[in-house]
Formats: sequence, structure tokens, C-alpha cells
Amino acid sequence: MTGSSSTTRCAGRKVPPPEAGDPPGAKERTVADTQNQVLDLIFGRWRSQILYAGVKLGVFEALRERSREAADVAQELGLDAPLCYRLLRALASLGLLDEAAGRTFSVAEAGRYLLADHPQTLRGVALLEEGPEHYALWRHLPAMIRDGAQNAFVREFGRMAFEHAVADAGYARVFDEAMSSYSSAQTTQAVQALAGCDFSTVARLCDVGGGHGHLICGFLARYLQLEGVVLERPEVIADRSRLWADKLGLGGRCRYVAGDMFSEVPTADAYVMKLILHDWDDDECVRILRTIHRSATPGARVFVVEHLVTDPGVPHFAKLFDIHMMCWGSGRERTAAEYGALLEAAGWAYRETHYPPAGLMGVVEGVRA
Repeated sequence: MTGSSSTTRCAGRKVPPPEAGDPPGAKERTVADTQNQVLDLIFGRWRSQILYAGVKLGVFEALRERSREAADVAQELGLDAPLCYRLLRALASLGLLDEAAGRTFSVAEAGRYLLADHPQTLRGVALLEEGPEHYALWRHLPAMIRDGAQNAFVREFGRMAFEHAVADAGYARVFDEAMSSYSSAQTTQAVQALAGCDFSTVARLCDVGGGHGHLICGFLARYLQLEGVVLERPEVIADRSRLWADKLGLGGRCRYVAGDMFSEVPTADAYVMKLILHDWDDDECVRILRTIHRSATPGARVFVVEHLVTDPGVPHFAKLFDIHMMCWGSGRERTAAEYGALLEAAGWAYRETHYPPAGLMGVVEGVRA
């Protein structure tokens, strides 16, 4: 999530102790490095909130075509000129903008990922994870850990996140944009992870909780014999202009079905779920997997696409994302073995875990026993 890459790097960095015979000042430099490592973590929210302000106020879009003076950007966006300059300067310090003489700025390569039309845009992620709703969740973290009861969304807003999205159109809009922001990289990782799997016997693939269908379109584009089905909540797929199948020319091979994955799913030869089970506790996950098992054809497979927790002592984004899930709802990140156990409890047989050549995702495969 926002700020995760910087935090992940810091969390994994180990500063070696000075050895005998090190030059004078080595111990002091090591202490300073360690202090800076901790300070980098403490001030991580400063960076992500500066980034959020830049996205929210539209400065990246204002600079998308050319270099401009800070005063011109401020005038176009209706901002206070001196304060706008200070924000742009800070964004440049983060490597998101480039600053030149005369208080002139342009979008840096990294900052282009915050433009709305970038193919791998992260704009929605920034607006969601550093926006007011998700920002407010983190203040409940110490109390949750003391109490042994997670889900800061209920503590802060009195309802589950999905219920809040139904009641608050603004949050729903940002949430949907964030899910679309994630989709490109995650689709690539999932398709690459399963590149060695035999899909020749799969006629129908169902994406459970598939959103606007970006992931299933990745599989339809690769495997031309596939028919796709996306199961999603009615409000998510109500606006057909946002559905990926038609936009990518795959509408003839993909249909969208409104429904509830806890009750019933379409019949298919294979199922894929990307970042679905991590939203729920173990009992809820088993309920979902049993529902799929009931509808699956004999020998059907299920592919669980998630951030998989690594071995002890190995830094990974999943271990940080797990705390976010503690705040956001009732779910958690899990190891491949833990997902395998959930599959077995729901009647599936665990087969194997697949990984892409690069990226943060993994795919746990089960087969209908």
C-alpha cells in the first residue's frame, strides 16, 4: 500500500556491527545509520501524506504535459501560491517531481505512476490508502492488539468496509479506483505464475469477486478456448462502461453475474480468486471455498492469488499488508501452507503453489477432491 516499498526496504535492511580494526568513527556511523533507519520508519507517514496531497490536489495532472512554474500550477488549481510551491518542492525531494531553476517543476518518471491514465497507475491506491477513511483506521491498532479484536473499520465507522462502500458513494468510488490501480500488475503476476499450468481441459473459468474483470481478461487473452464468468456484487458491475471485457474486445467470451459468493457461484471448470480470501477470517474462507466446491465440475481447480507470508526472518510486504487487513476488516494474510489447510478443510485437495518470475504475489492451487 502507500509507502510500502520504502517501509519494506527499511524493514529488511540490516546494519552490520563494526568489526575490530574498523577506522575511527565507524561505530558512530553505524549508530547514526541505525537511528536513521528508525527515523525513516517514523517519518514514513510524512512521505505518504505529501504524496496524497499532491494527488488529491491535482498537481501531477497539472504538470503532465510540460514543465511549469509553481505559481502557474497554483493559479490553475486554486491553491495558495507559497504553500503550493512548498508542496511541489517536497514532492521533488521524494523523487516524484523534478525541480529546475525559477521554481519550475515537471513530473519525474516515478511521479508518472500517479497520473490517472498511466497503464500501471497507482493513483487510486494513493487516494484510498492515504485518504481519510483508511488513515483513520490506524489509530485503533494498539487498542485492537490489546483487546484481541480486529476490524478498525467497525470501531471507526460502526460498520464493515463493504457496508460503508454501499452507504458512502465517495468511498466506493475511491475504493473501485484503487482496485483498478492494483489490477494491472496483479493480473500480470497471476498469469505469469500460472504460465506453466495446463489449461487445455478448462472450458469455463470463473473469477469469484472479480471486480470489473481485469484479471479474467488476462486469462482470456492468453487462453483462447476459455469462456469467462465474473461473479461480483451487483453494485460493482452495475455500470457496464467500467467493465474490462468490452473495453478489451473480449465481451463475447465473458459474462458478468451478480451474486453472493457465500451462497452460490456459477458452475465452472476452474476458479480464480485474487485478494478475496485475505478479506475474511478462517471460518468465512472455508464457507466461500465450500460454496465453490459445490458448484465446481469434477476435477475442477481453484487458484487463490494472494500476498503469501514468507518464512520467519524474511522481510516481505505480506507481513505489513497483514496489519492493514487487521485494521480494515476480519481478514489476514497467510502462508501458502495456511491457504492449503483452508482448501483441505473445504473439501479441496492442495496441489501446489506457483510464483511469478517477479512480484509480490503467489498462487495456491487446489483441485476438487
